[in-house]
Amino acid sequence: MSARTKARKRALDMLYSADMRQVPVEQVLVAEAERAVNEPERQASWLYAREIVDGIVDHREEIDELIATHSRGWTLERMPAVDRALLRIGVWEIVYNDEVPDPVAISEAVEAATVLSTDDSAGFVNGLLAAVSHAKG
Repeated sequence: MSARTKARKRALDMLYSADMRQVPVEQVLVAEAERAVNEPERQASWLYAREIVDGIVDHREEIDELIATHSRGWTLERMPAVDRALLRIGVWEIVYNDEVPDPVAISEAVEAATVLSTDDSAGFVNGLLAAVSHAKG
């Protein structure tokens, strides 16, 4: 598993944890930062995970608006928490991180949805992120 894939998983864990515990993502980020200091072997994935989460925090309104715009029949609140977190990561990578090609961001999110979420989630995540990528131009 690549360092970026591990970082996406860590970012997903932080976003999901904050969502489930109903606490600010920043609070979870602080706890993870403390953990990262004590676990140097996780340093490579920590830096990109933090970049993802910071980016989502910085652009949360725009990211959620893009998700809402492209999700037909589903509000953010109705989506499984895992899907919501995966979509936020995918949208951030597509819109705000030029270092990651859109197909890679989509593929990583779809793979995670296949493993971690419902039977229908992979198709939903794929379609929504493809629409965001296409709309980006």
